[in-house]
Amino acid sequence: MSAQSHARLAVQHLHGETMGTTWSVRVVVPAGVSLHDLQAGIQRCLDLVDRQMSTYKPHSDLSRFNTAPAGTWHPLPSACFTVLAHALKLARDTGGAYDPTVGPLVNLWGFGPDARTHRAPSGQVIVDARARIGWWKVKLDATTEMAFQPGGIYLDLSSVAKGYSVDLVGAWLDEVGVTAWLIEVGGELKGKGMKPDGSPWRIGIERPDATEQLDRIVSLSGRAIATSGDYRRSYDSGDATYSHHIDPRSGYPVPHTVASVSILATQAMTADPLGTALTVLGPEHGLAYARERNLAVLFVLHGEHGFEERMSPAFVEALRA
Repeated sequence: MSAQSHARLAVQHLHGETMGTTWSVRVVVPAGVSLHDLQAGIQRCLDLVDRQMSTYKPHSDLSRFNTAPAGTWHPLPSACFTVLAHALKLARDTGGAYDPTVGPLVNLWGFGPDARTHRAPSGQVIVDARARIGWWKVKLDATTEMAFQPGGIYLDLSSVAKGYSVDLVGAWLDEVGVTAWLIEVGGELKGKGMKPDGSPWRIGIERPDATEQLDRIVSLSGRAIATSGDYRRSYDSGDATYSHHIDPRSGYPVPHTVASVSILATQAMTADPLGTALTVLGPEHGLAYARERNLAVLFVLHGEHGFEERMSPAFVEALRA
């Protein structure tokens, strides 16, 4: 075998920046496809999502919707409409534990684009912000791909857009003939095919204190994983620690013992927002939700003597694959 053939069969690593975070793709490059073209194509996919769904860009399609006058309908690009429709469906299914209109509360607690001092807001301010929350207020027209702005609604799709972007990059790699890849965008991952040695893509689930990995290794050949944790974004105020996971139903950061939630699914867009939803639901209701829907879910909890794990039956089964 020639040196060029050996290089083509090796796993190549591409990386870059998007949506305020980083991306990384490992690929087995087929003949006739250049690394330069793959890098450019991946970045185009990610830029499309950022251009449409960023709350940090004032001219994104999502930002224009958020600042639109009350009582108006707005056309959305197909990708943005797809992600919003998925988010609203999950909000309905979780009884509002997940809610893409939670943006005002995320901003209020200091975790959104409106930077502020990390200090817990007053009760009345939270009540005022909650008046702007409500996934059911957003109406969609699937025929025209338009969304209705009732007034004051601020959509935040950050908990699902990265997952969608992983799926989008994977679909594009499939189109150009790449049959083996592992994609990571801001911690959300998805894999397909096998490495040149015939082994699947495997990853270790990060330990919540980031000191080491848990003894959980999962195969990602043909599926995605998303992990949501209170250790990723939080701050201390007074004698309390506040996580970026806000319960839309109460207006406050989740108070229970969830350190992290990992979800395995076929699509990254499915796994990504479920991490947020199940963190808000908590271990008892979250695991019941997972069992009812045969979801592969791993909870890591703050226990009396350190971290404790709780797994759904589907996750136990996934570890055997």
